[in-house]
Amino acid sequence: MNKISQLMKDQMTFPKSLLLRYQSLSLTEVDVMVILHLHRFQTEGNDFPTPGELTHYLSISEQQCSQVLRKLIQKGYLSIEQETSDQNVINELYTLEGLWEALMSEDTEYASSKEEKEEQPNMFVLFEQEFGRPLSPFEIETINLWIDEDHQEPALIKAALREAVLMGKMNFKYIDRILREWKKKGIQTVQQAREISKSFRSKQGNGTNTSTDQTHHASQSSIYYNWLDEEE
Repeated sequence: MNKISQLMKDQMTFPKSLLLRYQSLSLTEVDVMVILHLHRFQTEGNDFPTPGELTHYLSISEQQCSQVLRKLIQKGYLSIEQETSDQNVINELYTLEGLWEALMSEDTEYASSKEEKEEQPNMFVLFEQEFGRPLSPFEIETINLWIDEDHQEPALIKAALREAVLMGKMNFKYIDRILREWKKKGIQTVQQAREISKSFRSKQGNGTNTSTDQTHHASQSSIYYNWLDEEE
């Protein structure tokens, strides 16, 4: 085996997300290098390397290394545990479980955020397709407000757009009124909107409404959506 093959064979496994998102965990490059060497020592059988052993491979002093270790412990990324050997000898060891858990949580949030960011451009494209023109800056901001401030689900926003298309009322005020009505009634999913719509039509069909009620319901008919009977 040549030297290059030996070099490539001598590998260490660690989460790629540590390199990609360490800054979001308030870690510095020095912190990451200390973590990598801690992990390396552990894979080699030394579960509790001293600051001196660590700094032999770093460009910082033992005091600085100790400060990094304290920082990691304070953040909950590193902890010291005790382990009893078969000979009843108590040994101390470092564990990076807190860091790995934080990274897993960060990965989940990142994936969710990425999905959300991908959803919004798709939303803009959908609106532009239905309106047959580019959206104005105000309309783009309106969609962002629905998502970020009103916390409307993208599926509900698309559903409200679909209703506006079916009703021939292609304007943002109408779509906003639909979404506000849904929110006022506590509707959070398309399925909930579908159920309320069916309940409304059932009441209309029982013939018990007064003329006043019928007039009121007629004025509200655009709030309860024909498309809700259709499958997604």
